[in-house]
Amino acid sequence: MAAHNTITPTIHRWIAAVMAAPIAAAALWLAAPSAARADEAVVTPFSTARGTQAPEPWRFATLPGKTPTRFEVVQEGGKKVLKVEADGSYGNLVHATRVPLNPSTTLAWRWRVDTFVQDADLRSRAGDDGAAKLCVFFDFPADRLSFGERTKISLARRTTGEEVPTEALCYVWDGKEAKGTQLVNAFTRRIRMVVLESGAAGAAGTAGHWLGERRSLLADYRRAFGDEAGDTLPDVIAVAVSADADNTQGRGLAYFSDIDLRSFPSTRSAAAALPARAGTGE
Repeated sequence: MAAHNTITPTIHRWIAAVMAAPIAAAALWLAAPSAARADEAVVTPFSTARGTQAPEPWRFATLPGKTPTRFEVVQEGGKKVLKVEADGSYGNLVHATRVPLNPSTTLAWRWRVDTFVQDADLRSRAGDDGAAKLCVFFDFPADRLSFGERTKISLARRTTGEEVPTEALCYVWDGKEAKGTQLVNAFTRRIRMVVLESGAAGAAGTAGHWLGERRSLLADYRRAFGDEAGDTLPDVIAVAVSADADNTQGRGLAYFSDIDLRSFPSTRSAAAALPARAGTGE
């Protein structure tokens, strides 16, 4: 199983001060965790929780002075799922890992949104909030970044003496942006966003309907970061469930099922993997 690491408060302070990107405060110190085998559970299921707290090695991360978003494992429809409640708050639930990014790499989960953050606007700093985001962190070589981006990363590493992730791709269920919209985070180019779902789901537009997703991480990564990555395929080093309403002082409520991250170490093994497909309703 991959080694698991703690979240470093100094990284949080640096991210807030230098990159000014709230969601990036989930940055981890990842001391080269070992690669997971293809037959391992890469991400620990929420359904294995013995109480209301997400099981190890899930870790909560926030910024100093912020009201924390609530993450709680609850029973819904006879199954254990993660309840995510933001109320003028900010927070991330982060799971460290290390798996290769290649054509076999897929990410699958189910989610639902009961309450959207009313004044959220992903295109502005003042409105950069959301009820439901699932982010993936990549170990892209910092020396491949622009001078300005390298300077920020170098400052972070000199200040803290630790590593910080260089790229994050966030899947968003937004209340307003159209499905399929791709955005660069309003605070930093280190975070790219894809709106997978838009508005209320279910018959007659009623909220509270579960939707299932299965994504090809390689395809999504190339669409999001192809401008800087070229043929480079960085490892996946963490996933994070995120919800925030600190900029708008609004409220959001969402739920996540177990998160299934799979990757085979070679393209030969990838032939046995299930093909990725777009999000579907369940």
